[in-house]
Amino acid sequence: MKIFDRLHSFLWLDPNTNNCNTFLIDQGKRILIDPGHYQLFGHVYDGLSRLSLTLEDIDLVIITHGHPDHMEAVGRFSGASSSMAVSSIEMDFIRTLPPHLAAALGVRDFEPDILLHEGSLNVGDICLQVIYTPGHSPGSVCVYWPETKALFAGDVVFNQGVGRTDLPGGEGQRLKDSINLISQLDVEYLLTGHGDIVVGRDAVKANFDEIKRVWFAYI
Repeated sequence: MKIFDRLHSFLWLDPNTNNCNTFLIDQGKRILIDPGHYQLFGHVYDGLSRLSLTLEDIDLVIITHGHPDHMEAVGRFSGASSSMAVSSIEMDFIRTLPPHLAAALGVRDFEPDILLHEGSLNVGDICLQVIYTPGHSPGSVCVYWPETKALFAGDVVFNQGVGRTDLPGGEGQRLKDSINLISQLDVEYLLTGHGDIVVGRDAVKANFDEIKRVWFAYI
């Protein structure tokens, strides 16, 4: 689905299996955010094909956090020239996982090409901001595209929901702090890791307000 001329979404709509939403920035360079599960990558592959793109056309894959429903499909890029990027803190956490748990999470033997740090990330003429947003995972990041006021939120927040904190490295207070931080941004497009995206500044603000009112008591 085209969100606007330079941004496409490949939303996961099947309620029977868990997989994430994937997003494509196409502005000279092409950036794919959160490729999802390896075995559920077909809808992304088909979406790219409809845009006359192949995996070789992807310059950078950004992973918001190291859960398999967001990053396992990096294996699909074996042999492609695409670079893989994940936050340095998340990668430190992944490296501490016991081998059996890393294998179960789909991240065994993964090594990124780029370790993300908080601050500016420039890819060609695409200028992004990487924001550390721990809580759902220790090194989760959100990616903000100031030029378009688009926020790629991973699993920090959803449309009327928040990311879970009961997985390894999750922490409720840190998630609330992260939500408070990103709620201060000027956001026109809230691009969530699961479920419906939220479009419109007023709708985004109302969603953050509702999350704080309803969910903060339970995190």
